[in-house]
Amino acid sequence: MNPAGLAGTQRLFLSAALLCFSTSGLAQTVLSATAQPAGMELRKQEIAQCLPGEISTWADGSDRAALAPSLTFIYDNSAAPVWFDRSVVMGALQKAAAAWSECGVPARVVPQADAGGETVGAIRVQWSQTGSRNNFGLADVGHRALWLGPGAFLMLEKVNPQAGPATLQMVVSHEMGHFFGLMAHSRRCVDVTSYYTNPQGQSCLVRGGAAMPKGVEYRAQLPTACDIARCRALNP
Repeated sequence: MNPAGLAGTQRLFLSAALLCFSTSGLAQTVLSATAQPAGMELRKQEIAQCLPGEISTWADGSDRAALAPSLTFIYDNSAAPVWFDRSVVMGALQKAAAAWSECGVPARVVPQADAGGETVGAIRVQWSQTGSRNNFGLADVGHRALWLGPGAFLMLEKVNPQAGPATLQMVVSHEMGHFFGLMAHSRRCVDVTSYYTNPQGQSCLVRGGAAMPKGVEYRAQLPTACDIARCRALNP
């Protein structure tokens, strides 16, 4: 995500297998902390249930199997923003790993201090403005690195600090999904792997053709039933 906004178009760097979570919908994230308009009940249903034929992507990447039959993420807290305690970030990563593991690919998160000899083949999770390319998060699948952007979270902290933990959870869940093989972004607005609009101005989809409620972050914080269904199909 780039500092233009959280809910906007995600950018896909195919040549280096880089996928990022931009910041172009920051205003929507700010409002989501307090607003709960009509239509959120439908959102709950979409998160919990994936109907036949409902899976849809932006066709901006080629899905594939996970990097390995099981995944290890090693978290380096050394450059984290001061307001994010290590336990908070570890908690978000562990929730995301546990949720994605439901698709049949076991995953775990290990602090850098406890990694020992487990670094071979592991995915590094680190904070870096350069690595994240000024986004909230970026998955460099080819180099087994998941970057988190301190600058984007600093901007969010200044605008609405209450939105920070929810945004962190969404970002790590979204980026982690790429390592499980979901390279194309979902066109279902609610999926954690989604983005809302593409460069041509097309919009994501809500079940039954309903309009996405305004003033909220509609995207889930953890993988939805359709996210998991896609992952299972890739990793039988």
